[in-house]
Amino acid sequence: MHRFKELEIWKRSKIFCSVIYTETNNFPSSEQFGLTNQIRRSAVSIPSNIAEGASRTSQKEFSRFLEIALGSAYEMETQILIAEDLKFLPQEKTAYILDELNQIVKMISKFRSQLKTN
Repeated sequence: MHRFKELEIWKRSKIFCSVIYTETNNFPSSEQFGLTNQIRRSAVSIPSNIAEGASRTSQKEFSRFLEIALGSAYEMETQILIAEDLKFLPQEKTAYILDELNQIVKMISKFRSQLKTN
């Protein structure tokens, strides 16, 4: 079992989640229950699944929750690109968000590969 609050991947993804909430505040109000909600749910899912996985007693289970966190990250990448296409996000904000998301994906992937799941 891991202490999730000590994991850099959890810390970074939690901060990133706050950034996403701030950036989506400027989306049109008509998107409150659409793309805004979807992006926020994906953002929250990343640190949440890391935390839940850390509570599991087996590395194999933890690895599965990290896999779910990665899925949420890729889901968010798609949603961010759609938001840019719809002009909800300027290109420079999109680039920043996707760069940070990519760093988090790399961290999760590396951590997951280091878990002993046998």
